[in-house]
Amino acid sequence: MTSSIADTSFLVDWVRYSGRDLLFKYYDIVYLSESVLDEVRSEATLQWIASWMVEGRVKVLEETLDVRREALRIVEASRVLPVRSADYPEAVCLVMGRLYDLHVLSENTAIFAVKELIPEYSGVVVLRAIDVLYNLASRGFISDFVEELRRYIRETRHTYSRAILRRYGLEQIE
Repeated sequence: MTSSIADTSFLVDWVRYSGRDLLFKYYDIVYLSESVLDEVRSEATLQWIASWMVEGRVKVLEETLDVRREALRIVEASRVLPVRSADYPEAVCLVMGRLYDLHVLSENTAIFAVKELIPEYSGVVVLRAIDVLYNLASRGFISDFVEELRRYIRETRHTYSRAILRRYGLEQIE
């Protein structure tokens, strides 16, 4: 198993999903940066985080000065993107993902674009919830990827573009 770091955009939706604890079938530890933890306002999300912190499966990573500086550089560089720029907490997750060889869990479009913009981040694995669900299905933790994706979308109200759905051989999901 591997470890990951989740940003706020991922957490907010993922915690609404009834299969949210499946995340720990795929990841042994899910890290959160201090800035992501500061952004979380939902009581349900905070309770989910706290319950898994007690189990030692969610841990907080300290943001060093070097990490902060690099995250600010990413935010600044992302301002040239045709999508909205990267947010600081998500940029911190990308920096820590690279630094500690963690999968970055995000729904933030800018983070995916930054991987193309800044060459040293091209090798960082960044996954959306749809990717995590697919990986869970590939390992046998979910029996029907399409049905589970439908459930995720229904419960979280998160939508995916046709381009993202096509990567999984889907034209649309109802």
